[in-house]
Amino acid sequence: MILIIDDDSAIRSSLSFMLKRAKYEVQAVSGPKEAMKAIHSVTPQLILMDMNFSLSTDGAEGLVLLKQVKLFCPDVPVILMTAWGSIPLAVQGMRAGAFDFITKPWNNAALMQRIETALELTSREEVADTSTTEDEDFDRSHIIGKSKALEAVLATVKKVSRTSASVLVTGESGTGKELIAEAIHLNSLRRNKPFVKVNLGGISQTLFESEMFGHKKGAFTDAVTDRKGRFELADKGTIFLDEIGELDLSCQVKLLRVLQEQTFEPLGESRPRKVDVRVVCATNANLEQMVREHTFREDLLYRINLIAVHLPALRERREDIPLLARHFVENRCREDGLPLVKLSEDALEFLSRLPYPGNIRELKNLVERTLLVCGKDCLTAEDFQSQYHPASVATDAVANAKGLTLEELEKRTILQALDTHDNNLTQVALSLGISRAALYRRKNTEFRLMIDQKAL
Repeated sequence: MILIIDDDSAIRSSLSFMLKRAKYEVQAVSGPKEAMKAIHSVTPQLILMDMNFSLSTDGAEGLVLLKQVKLFCPDVPVILMTAWGSIPLAVQGMRAGAFDFITKPWNNAALMQRIETALELTSREEVADTSTTEDEDFDRSHIIGKSKALEAVLATVKKVSRTSASVLVTGESGTGKELIAEAIHLNSLRRNKPFVKVNLGGISQTLFESEMFGHKKGAFTDAVTDRKGRFELADKGTIFLDEIGELDLSCQVKLLRVLQEQTFEPLGESRPRKVDVRVVCATNANLEQMVREHTFREDLLYRINLIAVHLPALRERREDIPLLARHFVENRCREDGLPLVKLSEDALEFLSRLPYPGNIRELKNLVERTLLVCGKDCLTAEDFQSQYHPASVATDAVANAKGLTLEELEKRTILQALDTHDNNLTQVALSLGISRAALYRRKNTEFRLMIDQKAL
C-alpha cells in the first residue's frame, strides 16, 4: 500500500488515480493526525508526503511528521512533495531520513520512476532472516496482561523505546502510566543510566526551580548546602514527569526552556549547564482541551508529544483482570511470607464484572484488602463482595449540599471520605477519583491541616 499525505484534495485525487492505474493499492489522508492513525493500523510500502498542512509554509509540520513516521516505519521510503522555492526544506527532509523529494508540479512518468526505484531498492535491502529482531528481549517491566488493547500499547512502546523521542503517556488515573514509562526506559539505550521520577502535582510553584534545577548554597534563606536538581540527576538517562497537567503556567515556561535548549541554571548560578535527558511525561488530563482553555502551553504540548501512548482503562481490557488479580495475590503472599492463596472461579468472575473507576490501583487494593482481612487459603466471590465498597461518598454529599458553597461542599465531601475509609488518604483519593497529591494539595492551609490531623 502507498500512503499519500496532502491537505489538497485535488492532489490526493490526482495521485490516487495515477497510482491505482499502475495497479498499486492506495490510501490518501489529509493531515498528520490521519496519517499516524493509518500507519498504526498498517505499515505502508511507501509514503508520498507534503511538507505543509496549514497556512504556514515553513515546513515545520512536515519535518515533525517525517520524524514521527520514521520512528514507526524506519524502513519505509518517504518521498517528499514540495514547491520549487522550498528545495532547501526538502534537503532538510532528506537529512532527516526521507528517501527522495519531488517538486510541484511534477512529471507523472518521472514520479512513477522514482516510486518504482524506491520500492525496488527497499525490497532488495530487506533482511532475509528477521528472527533476530522478532526474538529480541523486551522487558515488560512487570506489566501484566495479554489483551489486544495492552499489546497494541506495548508494540508502540517497543518501537519508540530505542529512540530518544519524547513520549506522552495518557490515560485515566490508576492505569499504570508509570510502568509504561519504566518500560520505555528499560528498553532504551539509556537503560543503564538514571531513571528519575518526578510527581509535578506534588511540587509547589515556589519550590519548582529548586526541585527541578537545583540550587547553590546561599541562593535563598534555607539553602545551607548545594543541591542537585532532578534534571541533573537524570543526565544521560530518562526523566519521568508525572501529572504534567498539574503544572502551573509560570512553571511550564521554565520547563519548556530546558526541553528546547537542554540547558538549565541552578538557583543562585548564572552559568547554564548542559543536560542530556530523554523526557517521558504522563497525565490523566486532556491537554488539548487545556490548551484551548489557555491553561497549558501549546508549544510545551508539541515539545512533549512527539509520540503519544494512550493506556486503556481496565474496563476496556477485562480479560487481563484475572491475570492481574493472581499477580497481586502472589506478590502480597510473597512479601508477607504467607502460603499461596488461591482464587476461585466465581471470585475471578466477580472481579471481572466490576466497573473499576480507579482502574488497576482499585483492583490491587481490593485484592490485597480481601486477602489480608479474610485470611483464607482460597478466596471466593463472597469474600470479595464483603470487602467491595463502591464510592458513594460524593453522592451522599451532594444530597446534603443545600445552601453550601463549593468550597464548603468540597471540605464536607473529603472529610466524609476520610471517615468512610478510616483516614487512609490513598483510599480517599481513589474513592473521589483524584490523585493523592491532588487531595493533599489544597489552597486553604487550614483545610490542609484538617486533612493531616484526620490522617494521623
